[in-house]
Amino acid sequence: QECLSQQQALSAVQQMQKLLAAQEAAHLRGTRGLRQQLSVLHSRLQRQATKRNETCPQPAVPLNGRMLGRSVRVGHDVHFVCDAGFRLVGSETRACRHDRTWSGTRPFCTSIDDCASNPCANSGTCVDGNQSYTCLCPRGWSGPSCQSPIYACKGPDWVTLSNTSFSRQPRCAEGRLGSRRCSCDAGFQMRAGGMCHDVDECQLFQASPQTRLCLHDCLNLPGSYRCLCPPGYLLHADRNACEDVNECAGKQHNCTQGDLCVNTFGGHRCVRPKCPPPRHNTSYVKTSAFQCERNPCPMESRACRLAATSISFHYLPLQANRTVPRVLFKMSTTRFVGDSLRFAIMGGRGQGIFTVRRSDRQTGELVLTSPVAGPATLEVELEMSEFSRKVLLGKHIFKVTVFVSPYEF
Repeated sequence: QECLSQQQALSAVQQMQKLLAAQEAAHLRGTRGLRQQLSVLHSRLQRQATKRNETCPQPAVPLNGRMLGRSVRVGHDVHFVCDAGFRLVGSETRACRHDRTWSGTRPFCTSIDDCASNPCANSGTCVDGNQSYTCLCPRGWSGPSCQSPIYACKGPDWVTLSNTSFSRQPRCAEGRLGSRRCSCDAGFQMRAGGMCHDVDECQLFQASPQTRLCLHDCLNLPGSYRCLCPPGYLLHADRNACEDVNECAGKQHNCTQGDLCVNTFGGHRCVRPKCPPPRHNTSYVKTSAFQCERNPCPMESRACRLAATSISFHYLPLQANRTVPRVLFKMSTTRFVGDSLRFAIMGGRGQGIFTVRRSDRQTGELVLTSPVAGPATLEVELEMSEFSRKVLLGKHIFKVTVFVSPYEF
Protein backbone atom coordinates (compact mmCIF):
# COMPACT_ATOMS: atom_id res chain seq x y z
CA GLN A 1 0.00 0.00 0.00
CA GLU A 2 1.44 3.36 -1.07
CA CYS A 3 1.82 6.19 1.49
CA LEU A 4 -0.08 9.44 0.96
CA SER A 5 1.84 12.27 -0.55
CA GLN A 6 2.49 15.36 1.55
CA GLN A 7 -0.16 17.31 -0.39
CA GLN A 8 -2.74 14.53 0.08
CA ALA A 9 -1.98 14.30 3.81
CA LEU A 10 -2.31 18.10 4.19
CA SER A 11 -5.65 18.03 2.31
CA ALA A 12 -6.92 15.21 4.56
CA VAL A 13 -5.96 17.12 7.71
CA GLN A 14 -7.71 20.29 6.45
CA GLN A 15 -10.87 18.32 5.69
CA MET A 16 -10.81 16.85 9.20
CA GLN A 17 -10.36 20.36 10.69
CA LYS A 18 -13.36 21.65 8.72
CA LEU A 19 -15.45 18.65 9.82
CA LEU A 20 -14.52 19.18 13.49
CA ALA A 21 -15.26 22.93 13.24
CA ALA A 22 -18.69 22.23 11.72
CA GLN A 23 -19.45 19.65 14.42
CA GLU A 24 -18.32 22.08 17.14
CA ALA A 25 -20.53 24.85 15.71
CA ALA A 26 -23.50 22.47 15.50
CA HIS A 27 -22.93 21.44 19.12
CA LEU A 28 -22.79 25.09 20.24
CA ARG A 29 -26.00 25.90 18.31
CA GLY A 30 -27.70 22.91 19.92
CA THR A 31 -26.61 24.05 23.38
CA ARG A 32 -27.84 27.56 22.69
CA GLY A 33 -31.17 26.24 21.40
CA LEU A 34 -31.60 24.15 24.56
CA ARG A 35 -30.85 27.20 26.70
CA GLN A 36 -33.49 29.20 24.82
CA GLN A 37 -36.04 26.40 25.28
CA LEU A 38 -35.35 26.39 29.02
CA SER A 39 -35.74 30.18 29.11
CA VAL A 40 -39.12 29.95 27.35
CA LEU A 41 -40.24 27.14 29.69
CA HIS A 42 -39.15 29.18 32.72
CA SER A 43 -41.14 32.24 31.60
CA ARG A 44 -44.24 30.11 30.93
CA LEU A 45 -44.03 28.49 34.35
CA GLN A 46 -43.70 31.94 35.93
CA ARG A 47 -46.80 33.13 34.07
CA GLN A 48 -48.74 30.05 35.19
CA ALA A 49 -47.70 30.67 38.79
CA THR A 50 -49.07 34.20 38.67
CA LYS A 51 -52.36 32.95 37.22
CA ARG A 52 -53.08 30.98 40.39
CA ASN A 53 -55.05 32.71 43.08
CA GLU A 54 -51.93 33.62 45.09
CA THR A 55 -52.33 37.02 46.68
CA CYS A 56 -50.56 39.27 49.13
CA PRO A 57 -52.35 40.95 52.05
CA GLN A 58 -54.01 44.26 51.16
CA PRO A 59 -51.34 46.99 51.49
CA ALA A 60 -51.99 49.97 53.74
CA VAL A 61 -52.85 53.21 51.91
CA PRO A 62 -50.91 56.17 53.36
CA LEU A 63 -52.81 58.99 55.04
CA ASN A 64 -53.09 62.01 52.67
CA GLY A 65 -52.30 59.71 49.72
CA ARG A 66 -53.80 57.04 47.50
CA MET A 67 -52.92 53.72 45.89
CA LEU A 68 -52.90 53.12 42.12
CA GLY A 69 -53.61 49.55 41.02
CA ARG A 70 -56.10 47.03 42.38
CA SER A 71 -54.54 43.61 41.86
CA VAL A 72 -52.76 42.11 44.87
CA ARG A 73 -51.86 38.84 43.11
CA VAL A 74 -48.31 37.48 42.87
CA GLY A 75 -46.27 39.27 40.21
CA HIS A 76 -48.42 42.42 40.18
CA ASP A 77 -47.40 45.95 41.23
CA VAL A 78 -49.20 48.72 43.09
CA HIS A 79 -48.14 52.37 43.12
CA PHE A 80 -48.57 55.11 45.72
CA VAL A 81 -48.92 58.89 45.27
CA CYS A 82 -49.48 61.69 47.78
CA ASP A 83 -52.01 64.51 47.73
CA ALA A 84 -50.96 68.05 46.82
CA GLY A 85 -48.78 69.59 49.52
CA PHE A 86 -47.35 66.23 50.63
CA ARG A 87 -44.36 64.15 49.55
CA LEU A 88 -43.91 60.38 49.59
CA VAL A 89 -41.46 58.72 51.97
CA GLY A 90 -40.86 55.01 51.40
CA SER A 91 -41.44 52.82 48.34
CA GLU A 92 -43.33 54.42 45.46
CA THR A 93 -43.91 51.00 43.85
CA ARG A 94 -44.35 47.66 45.65
CA ALA A 95 -44.54 44.22 44.01
CA CYS A 96 -46.34 41.14 45.32
CA ARG A 97 -43.61 38.49 45.60
CA HIS A 98 -43.93 34.72 45.32
CA ASP A 99 -43.70 34.34 49.11
CA ARG A 100 -46.85 36.52 49.31
CA THR A 101 -45.04 39.50 50.84
CA TRP A 102 -44.67 43.01 49.43
CA SER A 103 -41.33 44.32 48.21
CA GLY A 104 -39.93 47.63 49.44
CA THR A 105 -40.98 49.55 52.53
CA ARG A 106 -44.35 50.85 53.66
CA PRO A 107 -44.91 54.38 52.28
CA PHE A 108 -46.34 57.38 54.09
CA CYS A 109 -47.00 61.00 53.13
CA THR A 110 -45.42 63.93 54.96
CA SER A 111 -46.31 67.58 54.59
CA ILE A 112 -44.00 69.58 52.33
CA ASP A 113 -42.31 72.33 54.34
CA ASP A 114 -42.61 75.36 52.07
CA CYS A 115 -40.48 77.29 54.54
CA ALA A 116 -37.51 74.93 54.23
CA SER A 117 -35.76 77.21 51.71
CA ASN A 118 -36.02 80.25 54.05
CA PRO A 119 -37.93 82.38 51.53
CA CYS A 120 -38.51 85.34 53.88
CA ALA A 121 -35.81 87.99 53.71
CA ASN A 122 -34.70 90.56 56.28
CA SER A 123 -35.49 88.40 59.35
CA GLY A 124 -39.10 87.77 58.27
CA THR A 125 -40.99 84.89 59.90
CA CYS A 126 -42.23 82.13 57.54
CA VAL A 127 -45.61 80.48 58.19
CA ASP A 128 -46.04 77.18 56.32
CA GLY A 129 -49.30 76.61 54.40
CA ASN A 130 -50.73 74.10 51.94
CA GLN A 131 -48.44 74.47 48.90
CA SER A 132 -47.77 78.04 49.97
CA TYR A 133 -46.19 80.15 52.67
CA THR A 134 -46.77 83.54 54.28
CA CYS A 135 -44.06 85.92 55.43
CA LEU A 136 -44.63 87.96 58.58
CA CYS A 137 -42.39 90.96 58.02
CA PRO A 138 -40.59 92.94 60.75
CA ARG A 139 -41.01 96.67 61.08
CA GLY A 140 -39.69 98.60 58.11
CA TRP A 141 -40.18 95.83 55.51
CA SER A 142 -43.03 94.66 53.26
CA GLY A 143 -43.76 92.51 50.21
CA PRO A 144 -44.43 88.78 49.70
CA SER A 145 -40.90 87.92 50.86
CA CYS A 146 -40.26 91.02 53.04
CA GLN A 147 -37.99 92.33 50.28
CA SER A 148 -39.24 95.92 50.01
CA PRO A 149 -38.24 98.58 52.55
CA ILE A 150 -40.87 100.97 53.91
CA TYR A 151 -39.63 104.53 54.14
CA ALA A 152 -41.60 106.61 56.55
CA CYS A 153 -41.26 110.36 57.02
CA LYS A 154 -39.29 111.30 60.15
CA GLY A 155 -40.31 114.95 60.66
CA PRO A 156 -39.07 117.26 57.91
CA ASP A 157 -35.99 115.12 57.00
CA TRP A 158 -37.56 112.28 54.87
CA VAL A 159 -39.53 113.61 51.96
CA THR A 160 -40.35 110.64 49.64
CA LEU A 161 -41.82 107.12 49.70
CA SER A 162 -40.89 104.13 47.50
CA ASN A 163 -43.14 101.80 45.49
CA THR A 164 -42.63 98.56 43.55
CA SER A 165 -42.72 99.85 39.94
CA PHE A 166 -39.83 99.95 37.46
CA SER A 167 -39.50 103.69 38.02
CA ARG A 168 -39.66 105.23 41.48
CA GLN A 169 -38.65 108.30 43.39
CA PRO A 170 -35.32 108.34 45.21
CA ARG A 171 -34.84 108.26 48.94
CA CYS A 172 -33.75 111.74 50.05
CA ALA A 173 -32.72 113.37 53.29
CA GLU A 174 -32.19 117.06 54.11
CA GLY A 175 -28.89 117.97 55.75
CA ARG A 176 -28.36 120.54 58.50
CA LEU A 177 -26.83 123.17 56.23
CA GLY A 178 -29.57 122.95 53.59
CA SER A 179 -27.89 120.18 51.61
CA ARG A 180 -29.99 117.32 50.19
CA ARG A 181 -28.73 113.79 49.57
CA CYS A 182 -30.70 111.25 47.49
CA SER A 183 -30.04 107.56 46.73
CA CYS A 184 -31.76 104.67 44.96
CA ASP A 185 -32.64 101.22 46.22
CA ALA A 186 -30.55 98.23 45.16
CA GLY A 187 -31.24 97.31 41.55
CA PHE A 188 -32.10 100.91 40.59
CA GLN A 189 -29.96 103.77 39.34
CA MET A 190 -30.60 107.50 39.18
CA ARG A 191 -31.03 109.08 35.79
CA ALA A 192 -31.70 112.54 34.40
CA GLY A 193 -34.67 114.12 36.09
CA GLY A 194 -33.79 112.73 39.51
CA MET A 195 -35.86 109.50 39.18
CA CYS A 196 -34.65 106.00 40.07
CA HIS A 197 -35.01 103.60 37.15
CA ASP A 198 -34.78 99.82 37.28
CA VAL A 199 -31.54 98.22 36.06
CA ASP A 200 -32.49 95.57 33.48
CA GLU A 201 -30.02 92.85 34.46
CA CYS A 202 -31.38 90.50 31.78
CA GLN A 203 -30.67 92.94 28.96
CA LEU A 204 -27.23 93.81 30.32
CA PHE A 205 -25.85 90.34 31.09
CA GLN A 206 -27.98 87.55 29.59
CA ALA A 207 -26.87 87.93 25.96
CA SER A 208 -23.17 87.17 26.58
CA PRO A 209 -22.08 83.60 27.50
CA GLN A 210 -19.40 85.04 29.80
CA THR A 211 -21.85 87.11 31.89
CA ARG A 212 -25.01 85.05 31.43
CA LEU A 213 -27.22 85.05 34.52
CA CYS A 214 -29.69 82.26 33.69
CA LEU A 215 -29.27 78.91 31.97
CA HIS A 216 -32.51 79.42 29.99
CA ASP A 217 -34.66 82.59 30.13
CA CYS A 218 -34.32 85.71 32.27
CA LEU A 219 -37.29 87.76 33.53
CA ASN A 220 -36.59 91.32 34.64
CA LEU A 221 -38.26 92.43 37.90
CA PRO A 222 -38.25 95.77 39.71
CA GLY A 223 -34.81 95.93 41.30
CA SER A 224 -34.01 92.31 40.49
CA TYR A 225 -34.54 89.43 38.02
CA ARG A 226 -35.80 85.86 37.98
CA CYS A 227 -34.59 82.86 35.99
CA LEU A 228 -37.20 80.79 34.12
CA CYS A 229 -37.08 77.20 32.90
CA PRO A 230 -38.94 75.59 29.96
CA PRO A 231 -41.70 73.01 30.52
CA GLY A 232 -40.30 69.71 31.79
CA TYR A 233 -37.68 71.43 33.97
CA LEU A 234 -37.59 72.89 37.48
CA LEU A 235 -35.46 75.78 38.66
CA HIS A 236 -32.42 74.48 40.54
CA ALA A 237 -31.74 75.44 44.14
CA ASP A 238 -29.06 77.86 42.91
CA ARG A 239 -31.93 79.85 41.23
CA ASN A 240 -30.02 79.97 37.92
CA ALA A 241 -29.82 76.46 36.42
CA CYS A 242 -32.63 74.15 35.29
CA GLU A 243 -32.92 70.48 36.22
CA ASP A 244 -34.95 67.88 34.35
CA VAL A 245 -38.20 66.56 35.83
CA ASN A 246 -38.40 62.75 35.69
CA GLU A 247 -42.04 62.34 34.67
CA CYS A 248 -41.70 58.55 34.58
CA ALA A 249 -40.54 58.27 38.20
CA GLY A 250 -43.16 60.72 39.44
CA LYS A 251 -46.06 59.13 37.50
CA GLN A 252 -46.59 62.44 35.67
CA HIS A 253 -46.76 60.79 32.24
CA ASN A 254 -49.66 59.99 29.92
CA CYS A 255 -48.52 56.52 28.82
CA THR A 256 -51.31 53.98 28.48
CA GLN A 257 -51.29 50.48 29.93
CA GLY A 258 -48.78 48.32 28.07
CA ASP A 259 -46.56 51.28 27.17
CA LEU A 260 -43.18 51.89 28.77
CA CYS A 261 -42.26 55.42 29.91
CA VAL A 262 -38.81 56.70 28.90
CA ASN A 263 -37.67 59.93 30.55
CA THR A 264 -36.02 62.47 28.23
CA PHE A 265 -34.46 65.87 28.83
CA GLY A 266 -37.48 68.18 29.17
CA GLY A 267 -40.15 65.51 28.70
CA HIS A 268 -40.85 61.82 28.22
CA ARG A 269 -41.74 59.28 25.52
CA CYS A 270 -44.12 56.32 25.60
CA VAL A 271 -42.69 53.26 23.84
CA ARG A 272 -43.87 49.70 23.22
CA PRO A 273 -41.07 47.42 21.94
CA LYS A 274 -42.38 44.56 19.75
CA CYS A 275 -40.77 41.35 18.51
CA PRO A 276 -40.68 40.91 14.71
CA PRO A 277 -43.50 38.79 13.22
CA PRO A 278 -42.76 35.14 12.22
CA ARG A 279 -40.96 34.84 8.88
CA HIS A 280 -39.07 32.03 7.08
CA ASN A 281 -39.56 29.54 9.96
CA THR A 282 -38.14 32.18 12.35
CA SER A 283 -40.13 33.42 15.33
CA TYR A 284 -39.33 35.26 18.53
CA VAL A 285 -40.64 35.29 22.10
CA LYS A 286 -40.46 38.29 24.45
CA THR A 287 -38.34 37.38 27.48
CA SER A 288 -38.35 40.85 29.08
CA ALA A 289 -39.76 44.32 28.49
CA PHE A 290 -36.83 45.24 26.22
CA GLN A 291 -35.67 41.87 24.82
CA CYS A 292 -36.80 39.19 22.35
CA GLU A 293 -35.23 35.71 21.99
CA ARG A 294 -35.41 33.48 18.91
CA ASN A 295 -37.37 30.26 19.28
CA PRO A 296 -35.55 26.98 18.45
CA CYS A 297 -35.09 26.51 14.70
CA PRO A 298 -36.34 23.55 12.66
CA MET A 299 -33.39 21.30 11.75
CA GLU A 300 -33.70 21.96 8.01
CA SER A 301 -34.14 25.76 8.21
CA ARG A 302 -30.91 27.52 7.30
CA ALA A 303 -32.69 30.93 7.17
CA CYS A 304 -33.69 30.53 10.83
CA ARG A 305 -30.16 29.61 11.92
CA LEU A 306 -28.78 32.71 10.17
CA ALA A 307 -31.34 35.02 11.85
CA ALA A 308 -30.51 36.95 15.02
CA THR A 309 -30.65 34.88 18.19
CA SER A 310 -31.73 37.90 20.23
CA ILE A 311 -33.06 41.42 19.67
CA SER A 312 -32.85 44.11 22.36
CA PHE A 313 -34.32 47.63 22.45
CA HIS A 314 -32.48 50.63 23.94
CA TYR A 315 -33.78 54.21 24.40
CA LEU A 316 -31.27 57.00 25.10
CA PRO A 317 -32.01 60.64 26.05
CA LEU A 318 -29.52 63.21 24.73
CA GLN A 319 -29.14 66.98 25.08
CA ALA A 320 -28.86 69.05 21.90
CA ASN A 321 -25.47 70.00 20.41
CA ARG A 322 -23.35 67.77 22.66
CA THR A 323 -19.61 67.80 22.04
CA VAL A 324 -18.28 64.98 19.85
CA PRO A 325 -17.00 62.32 19.56
CA ARG A 326 -19.24 60.93 22.32
CA VAL A 327 -19.79 57.27 23.26
CA LEU A 328 -23.56 56.70 23.52
CA PHE A 329 -23.86 52.94 23.89
CA LYS A 330 -21.70 49.85 24.54
CA MET A 331 -22.42 46.28 23.42
CA SER A 332 -20.81 43.05 24.53
CA THR A 333 -21.72 39.48 25.45
CA THR A 334 -21.39 37.75 28.80
CA ARG A 335 -21.51 34.28 27.18
CA PHE A 336 -18.65 34.53 24.70
CA VAL A 337 -18.01 30.99 23.39
CA GLY A 338 -16.50 31.74 19.96
CA ASP A 339 -13.13 33.16 19.05
CA SER A 340 -14.14 36.52 17.52
CA LEU A 341 -16.87 39.19 17.54
CA ARG A 342 -17.77 41.59 14.74
CA PHE A 343 -19.72 44.84 15.19
CA ALA A 344 -21.56 46.73 12.43
CA ILE A 345 -24.29 49.32 11.75
CA MET A 346 -27.04 47.61 9.74
CA GLY A 347 -29.56 50.42 9.24
CA GLY A 348 -31.71 53.13 10.78
CA ARG A 349 -32.21 56.87 10.51
CA GLY A 350 -29.20 59.10 11.13
CA GLN A 351 -26.49 56.66 10.03
CA GLY A 352 -24.25 59.50 8.85
CA ILE A 353 -23.70 60.82 12.37
CA PHE A 354 -22.89 57.46 14.01
CA THR A 355 -19.97 55.09 13.81
CA VAL A 356 -19.08 51.81 15.53
CA ARG A 357 -15.67 51.08 16.99
CA ARG A 358 -14.15 48.30 19.09
CA SER A 359 -12.98 49.26 22.60
CA ASP A 360 -11.63 45.80 23.46
CA ARG A 361 -11.86 42.19 22.23
CA GLN A 362 -15.40 41.67 23.51
CA THR A 363 -16.88 45.22 23.47
CA GLY A 364 -18.11 47.50 20.72
CA GLU A 365 -19.14 51.17 21.07
CA LEU A 366 -21.72 53.32 19.27
CA VAL A 367 -20.12 56.76 18.85
CA LEU A 368 -21.84 60.05 17.97
CA THR A 369 -19.61 61.83 15.45
CA SER A 370 -21.58 65.05 14.74
CA PRO A 371 -23.50 67.43 17.06
CA VAL A 372 -27.27 67.14 16.71
CA ALA A 373 -29.75 70.03 17.02
CA GLY A 374 -33.03 69.08 18.66
CA PRO A 375 -35.72 68.17 18.87
CA ALA A 376 -34.97 65.01 16.90
CA THR A 377 -35.43 61.24 17.05
CA LEU A 378 -32.58 59.11 15.70
CA GLU A 379 -32.68 55.36 15.15
CA VAL A 380 -29.83 52.96 14.45
CA GLU A 381 -29.70 49.16 14.25
CA LEU A 382 -26.47 47.49 15.41
CA GLU A 383 -25.37 43.90 14.81
CA MET A 384 -22.93 41.88 16.90
CA SER A 385 -21.91 38.59 15.23
CA GLU A 386 -20.10 35.76 17.02
CA PHE A 387 -17.78 33.43 15.10
CA SER A 388 -15.77 30.31 15.83
CA ARG A 389 -13.09 29.61 13.22
CA LYS A 390 -15.02 31.78 10.74
CA VAL A 391 -18.23 29.78 11.33
CA LEU A 392 -21.17 31.96 12.43
CA LEU A 393 -22.43 30.94 15.89
CA GLY A 394 -25.03 33.64 16.39
CA LYS A 395 -26.07 37.25 15.84
CA HIS A 396 -27.42 39.81 18.31
CA ILE A 397 -29.38 42.86 17.16
CA PHE A 398 -29.44 46.11 19.19
CA LYS A 399 -32.17 48.56 18.17
CA VAL A 400 -31.10 51.94 19.57
CA THR A 401 -33.38 55.00 19.60
CA VAL A 402 -31.93 58.41 20.62
CA PHE A 403 -34.33 61.16 21.76
CA VAL A 404 -32.58 64.54 21.27
CA SER A 405 -33.87 67.38 23.46
CA PRO A 406 -34.58 70.89 22.09
CA TYR A 407 -32.29 72.22 24.83
CA GLU A 408 -28.59 71.92 25.65
CA PHE A 409 -29.20 71.09 29.31
